[in-house]
Amino acid sequence: MKLLFIGDIVGRAGRKMLTGHLDRLIDRYMVDLVVANGENAAAGFGLTAGVLQELFKAGVDVVTSGNHIWDKKEIYDALERDGRLLRPANYPAGLPGRGIGVYETAAGIKVGVLNLEGRVFMKNLDCPFRAADRLVTELRQEVAVIFVDFHAEATSEKQALGHYLAGRVSAVVGTHTHVQTADERILEGYTGYLTDVGMSGSQDAIIGNQKEPAIERFLTQLPVRLEAAKKDPLLCSVLLTIDEKTGCCEAIERIQVGP
Repeated sequence: MKLLFIGDIVGRAGRKMLTGHLDRLIDRYMVDLVVANGENAAAGFGLTAGVLQELFKAGVDVVTSGNHIWDKKEIYDALERDGRLLRPANYPAGLPGRGIGVYETAAGIKVGVLNLEGRVFMKNLDCPFRAADRLVTELRQEVAVIFVDFHAEATSEKQALGHYLAGRVSAVVGTHTHVQTADERILEGYTGYLTDVGMSGSQDAIIGNQKEPAIERFLTQLPVRLEAAKKDPLLCSVLLTIDEKTGCCEAIERIQVGP
């Protein structure tokens, strides 16, 4: 089976690339399941119910997220109601939503998706490694194919989780930094790995946001308001070829699409 994972969708520029190119990517690569990180899809910060439906309408099957999923409170209800939207599983108990789901392709292949958030240079959440132990064990009772979106800042933490889960999941792919890395590989145990899939948004920007306010933040250390940029958009993604019977990753390929 083929799983396409699309990096952090940032604002209108990222959504425009998604709606303009996803159908062709699905057809060209014969994609069975599309997963996309949508935590910044609404104006560059957070997600709304309307934008969520826009992502689904464009062809996304599952939307993962990260620390910015909490930026717009109106999404809390969707987190509870719609099982296709995930937030990191290692947030404290009692918060809206879930971080794990099982989804079925048109061909009847069941795929487990797990969303986790890192702790290095980020919030002091529950341990993503121990959460993964518990949740991967749970998923493996039902599915062979398991995909993990690890939303984390530090490359070391991402690499550590990749190796920690090698042989137990089909793929571990990082999000959050918005810069695509070039270290795609298949780890021991046939687990696909990429430190960061990158973002889908403006390249004429600083990680998707307008350059001038972002630079002003660094110069002044003041909380200058950031806004999503629009020029020169790029869609970053990764294509995973996975044996649906064993869950082993057979191939991994980075894909970038320009305007």
